[in-house]
Amino acid sequence: MKLVECVPNFSEGRRPEVIEAIEGAIRSVDGIQVLDRHVDPDHNRCVITFVGLPQAAAEAAFAGIAKAAELISLETHQGEHPRIGATDVVPFIPVREVSMPECVELARALGSRVAQQLGIPVYLYEEAAARPDRVNLEDIRRGEYEGLKSAIASDPERTPDFGPARLGPAGATVIGARKPLIAYNVYLTTDDVEVAKRIAKTVRFSGGGLRFVKALGLLVDRRAQVSMNLTDFTRTPIHRVMELIRREAARYGVGIHHSELVGLIPQEALVESARWYLQLDDFEPAQVLEDRLFESAAAGADRFLDQLAAGTPTPGGGSAAAHAGAMAAALVAMVGRLTLGKKKYADVQDQVEVIVGAADELRSRLEAAVTQDAQAFEAVLAANRLPADSDELQQVRRAAQEKATLLAVEVPLAVARDCARVIELALEIASVGNLNAISDTGVAGDLALAGLSGAALNVRVNTASLQDPLPGNEAWLADLAALHESAQAAQNNLRKVLADRAGL
Repeated sequence: MKLVECVPNFSEGRRPEVIEAIEGAIRSVDGIQVLDRHVDPDHNRCVITFVGLPQAAAEAAFAGIAKAAELISLETHQGEHPRIGATDVVPFIPVREVSMPECVELARALGSRVAQQLGIPVYLYEEAAARPDRVNLEDIRRGEYEGLKSAIASDPERTPDFGPARLGPAGATVIGARKPLIAYNVYLTTDDVEVAKRIAKTVRFSGGGLRFVKALGLLVDRRAQVSMNLTDFTRTPIHRVMELIRREAARYGVGIHHSELVGLIPQEALVESARWYLQLDDFEPAQVLEDRLFESAAAGADRFLDQLAAGTPTPGGGSAAAHAGAMAAALVAMVGRLTLGKKKYADVQDQVEVIVGAADELRSRLEAAVTQDAQAFEAVLAANRLPADSDELQQVRRAAQEKATLLAVEVPLAVARDCARVIELALEIASVGNLNAISDTGVAGDLALAGLSGAALNVRVNTASLQDPLPGNEAWLADLAALHESAQAAQNNLRKVLADRAGL
């Protein structure tokens, strides 16, 4: 799946209702996942981080810009951080299966749309810059809103890339494409902002400092702050920046009070800092417990398929049936979660929450059944291998076979019942859920029906394997027939819903 990250900065950090409205506009776009929100009252600024498919990310960014233009006026805005617009800057960052040129095209298309539909002047920056003197954000923001308002109409160098050469209350917006950036602030043990400004000049590249570092000295919450953007942490790591600030602060007789991140940080940056500070010269990322757990979980499906393909009796068809049902339940839960929190589906939120909870419970049971089915069949094989050299031993083996076969019937029978319920949930979520994910409900129904059929086959085979039928044989077979009939009816209704809602 293609994924783009977008990190718009809005000039509002003091009115929660405005921030909620802007984030709500972003969340209203289908397929968008908001990852983080950082609010700073002193900067009077809010940074929202979200990801999604490229076009969805562009649509969400537009929705946020439009809402900010409606609710924020730069005529009255005051804050420590430089800004020229209600939506000050909107960068797109490639995350997965997306190239930087694609993000550039996304930025330029959004810039044109914002200018045409909202009447907001737009400047392009970083990789999307149309002019070399507009690559750096600080060059575009020179003079801030107040300075740009007087210069935009008279100075050809300040003519926007898109939109009118005049500023309204929403100001101008800078849109672009860039690599991942770390927004990092260091607070000093002083309220002398001049110290912070001197340190910032020493640290930033334009002042002769570190490459890939941009820095300002500010007074925030009555404390001097060195506010920075680290534009390539792989070449100028965060710990190197911190140590230079620490040394420069000592020159002025002050120390570091604390530091903070604005938004998110790549894990690699933290790992490299830990490696440096702790002098773990031979450290490997694989030694991080959480990384190993995630890697193990990701490899689980591959391991199961390898085991399924091996020349061993278990895991076999019963486990595969349970696995198919678990995947179906996971898809139902996914569609539900893509529906929750969307204004378009506000009237079905309670119903969808119930569906998601039920799907998660079924998935958990079906995942457990993958192992349980293999264990049950292994017990049957073990019973079949018991000696039968005498009447007494034959009776022992027959009892063991009956007990093992009973379990080998009960597990797939429970799988069949759970798969039938998954199909019902797929029908429910298809009827009310997010239309953009409706095809996934069809896949869920097909997988669940396959899981039911496979489990039913295992029940029939296992019950027929004994010379003496078990007492519940007829009831089990009748139950399977009823399950299959109801599941097939639900599947047919699911197909009708897919046809009615999405033409599938």
